[in-house]
Amino acid sequence: MRQHTADPVPATHIPCYVFDSNRDAARHVARTIANTIRERNAFGQRAVLGLATGSTPVSVYRELIRMHHEEGLDLSGVVTFNLDEYYGLSPAQVQSYHQWMDESLFNHVNIPRENIHILDGTLPPGEVEEHCRRFEDAIRRAGGIDVQLLGIGRNGHIGFNEPPAVRASRTRLVTLDSTTRKDAASDFFHLENVPTQALTMGVGTILEAKKIFLLAFGEHKSRIIRDAVEGPVNDRVPASFLRDHPGVAFLLDDAAADDLTGRATPWLLGAVAWDEMLVKRAVLWLCHQTGKALLKLDVDDFRQFGLHELMRDWGPASKLAHRVFRGLMDTIEYHPAGTQPRRVLCFSPHPDDDVISMGGSLTRMAQDGHEVHVAYMTSGNIAVFDHDARQLADLMTELNRRFGIDEQKTPHLEIEVLQTLAEKKPGQPDSDAVRHIKTIIRWSEAKAAAEVCGVREEHMHFLDLPFYQTGTVAKKPPTEEDYRRVRELIDRLQPDQVFVAGDLSDPHGTHRVCAQLIFETLRELEETAGRRPDVLLYRGAWQEWALHVIQIAVPLSPDDVKTKKQAIFRHESQKDSALFPGPDDPREFWQRAEDRNRNTADLYNRVGLPEYYAMEAFVRWDGAML
Repeated sequence: MRQHTADPVPATHIPCYVFDSNRDAARHVARTIANTIRERNAFGQRAVLGLATGSTPVSVYRELIRMHHEEGLDLSGVVTFNLDEYYGLSPAQVQSYHQWMDESLFNHVNIPRENIHILDGTLPPGEVEEHCRRFEDAIRRAGGIDVQLLGIGRNGHIGFNEPPAVRASRTRLVTLDSTTRKDAASDFFHLENVPTQALTMGVGTILEAKKIFLLAFGEHKSRIIRDAVEGPVNDRVPASFLRDHPGVAFLLDDAAADDLTGRATPWLLGAVAWDEMLVKRAVLWLCHQTGKALLKLDVDDFRQFGLHELMRDWGPASKLAHRVFRGLMDTIEYHPAGTQPRRVLCFSPHPDDDVISMGGSLTRMAQDGHEVHVAYMTSGNIAVFDHDARQLADLMTELNRRFGIDEQKTPHLEIEVLQTLAEKKPGQPDSDAVRHIKTIIRWSEAKAAAEVCGVREEHMHFLDLPFYQTGTVAKKPPTEEDYRRVRELIDRLQPDQVFVAGDLSDPHGTHRVCAQLIFETLRELEETAGRRPDVLLYRGAWQEWALHVIQIAVPLSPDDVKTKKQAIFRHESQKDSALFPGPDDPREFWQRAEDRNRNTADLYNRVGLPEYYAMEAFVRWDGAML
């Protein structure tokens, strides 16, 4: 197996390494853990692991499972301690970390049950303190934690050590911060269902581990990563306490590292090796610093903000500014698929990502005469409110009664649906019947929305990928059947151009899995057939491409935006109050899309380019994996 190398980031108080993909980072950690286990096994000793939960470490556990089954990694001597657990949840509840760890790791490897330690969130208040003390004692008796895995919250928490954190804190019951509860709302299907308290290892407990790996992936983690590794040690950023540890490392992907000085503005740290992308980034940064448009920048601006070496190596100020100006002008493209007829395929992870992210471009391509296809990769059924399912069941019953279609089976179905929904607890998976009804709702909305953009019904493909079919926010790892469905569609259509969601801030992780499926299929196609289609990446409701990376910007008129909004409105189950709106953003999806597109146009205008009403932005896939 190849080595997974990473680039170190300069000028950070905690060692930070940026990997090409989150899977490479996960494999690096899994290899380190495996080496520790094998070393301990060789001496008849136990390896002690501190484990985290959530979407970030799941790839580590999948790699450990693979090594156990394919490489004979023996975990029978491993002892584990989990970081935390919600207080008030039984181990059988789907959101419990007991359940999550069983499904993600323990049920697939040979760690003895008596070696697994997870905090008990069901204890009465009077027994919690003693339980936490015994948990700490068990760690000490095991010889301390050899390798501790961590994620990081948007508020900087590690474990559930919320700000303001205490460096010497031990395992205890804590009250959850509002940011943490908002981030967990999708797991519990609504904020009001998220527990207000949790049990967690303390910061002091974590710092006693011999080695610590903190993993962070995605744009939504970039700011708190910067605060943790470049700012002062601060109880408002609990992860900053980790810089006192001699064996800690942060493992990041490009997106999570993007706000670090050594990545965002490396010229501020000293001499750099300038290339086209870095030149573009630096000159656009200078526009932001000075408040000037590109063609108004002068020599004094470059000197004042420390870019004199850039002028020395790449030409005078006017030449540099004009170079970047021309490059941005070349990104403006009214016809994203060109003017000659082509077959275009847009992959939409959820049933509304296509119109939210690139509804204007879909419409433009259909108007240009291209054969536009949309592939809806998942059903999106978990994002439908129960009341919408009740309403459709009632509608079906009444419609069938009035038209004399079925006056027997449909009423029984409605009764079954109403009964199962009434008995369902928050976050519990729906029954098969309810899931089918919610799938039909999203299917109908997706068809109606795509038709607004000019996509023909026979060019809409509903893949219903199996990895998504859990009925909960947590998804299964992709299987060969997921790959087969994606591969079969690409082989059948032979598209000239493919659009893929490159939004890694999607809180469900579905976008990341879908992109992985597509990218691996396209790389296989390139290796076997020596070709692949032109691949463009779009962003969704959560984030937009930065100005310096945009390669195609499609101008939209007010009428174009109006059409796009009409398409988004067809997703009625997601309007007004979506089930998974994402944290800290009360805007509806159509508002986010319009604001984002208009902001992109404004960014172009601010640096002196033509003023458009709105723009949709894309970058070309460079062949890298997630």
